[in-house]
Amino acid sequence: MKIAIVHDYLNQFGGAERVVCELAQVFHDAPIYTSIYHPDLTWPGLTHSHVITSWMQNMPLTKRGFRALLPLYPAVFSHLKLENYDVVISSSSSFAKGIEVGQNTIHICYCYTPTRFLWYPKDYLSRWSMGGVIEGLLTPAMGYLKRWDLEAARKPDYFLAISSVVKERIEKIYEREAKVIYPSVNTHRFRVCYRSEDFYLIVSRLLPYKRIDIAVEAFNHLNLPLVIIGDGPARQHLQRLANRNITFTGYLSDPEVLDYFCRCRAFVFPGEEDFGIAPLEANACGKPVVAYRAGGALDTVIEGKNGLFFKQQTPECLAASILQSRNVDWDPDAIRAHAEKFRPEVFHRNMAEFVDEVASKKTYRS
Repeated sequence: MKIAIVHDYLNQFGGAERVVCELAQVFHDAPIYTSIYHPDLTWPGLTHSHVITSWMQNMPLTKRGFRALLPLYPAVFSHLKLENYDVVISSSSSFAKGIEVGQNTIHICYCYTPTRFLWYPKDYLSRWSMGGVIEGLLTPAMGYLKRWDLEAARKPDYFLAISSVVKERIEKIYEREAKVIYPSVNTHRFRVCYRSEDFYLIVSRLLPYKRIDIAVEAFNHLNLPLVIIGDGPARQHLQRLANRNITFTGYLSDPEVLDYFCRCRAFVFPGEEDFGIAPLEANACGKPVVAYRAGGALDTVIEGKNGLFFKQQTPECLAASILQSRNVDWDPDAIRAHAEKFRPEVFHRNMAEFVDEVASKKTYRS
């Protein structure tokens, strides 16, 4: 079977880019089409793949200011026609689903979310320090881009969603059915740790929408140790809020992060994410999670088994759940077993089986 993969852009160290690396392992002969690819700005898992870029590749801003080019991406993917493949998988949170495929080609969209800057603009702009600049560039084109996005969402034959909440968004905004196939967590990198020190852990980019401020205020009140690994534009503000019981490490190497995962008492996840990899990485070390009851955490946290929820996104509610978690007799092996359900082999098998299933009942476009 001849397969191709398409992704929006490959110039970030993000969860979607990790999924592309996994897809490249499942379908190892598949070329990867994308608008922009900068190997130094994304995960190294694509170095042996055949990556094909667009005319945007050599434009200014494609490394650090690529969001300023958002109005141009529809032109890239609308004019990309992949006819000589049995199956095309678009890995997309925005534009890649808008490709054209041949009459005999099956198009599967693995969707991380409906295009956020169009349908959830306030949420999207809160994620970036230059949100105001991006908003100014997008506003004149917003009507056109929404129409284009809805039309693009009609092109895939099948939608796959990364979580139940994304499935609901796809069905609400695009009026398309979707099946959930969870992204993978590389559980092989982690080991169960049976001893814990009395500190709590956050591993995150420090951006406003991550709501690390809630955790800082909660731990200020609790006066319990909290370690925050990561960096970003919100760091200075968070450090000004924090008392001495809260430590900011900045970015750390993978072995250093693993060491903190192993030693922490529990992992704190105060934001709302489409899926959320870090809580499952903590689970892979046998550590429970205290998470906000929303988004992808609804699919990955089983209350009382591998973590606890807090129901309102407030410092008081989080603090109460932290105290509650201290009275639970957690089973590290059971927590690890839960994380194993998301290991790469499961994702590989689910994707391969889905592709085989839809290919076996292929119908041709008229």
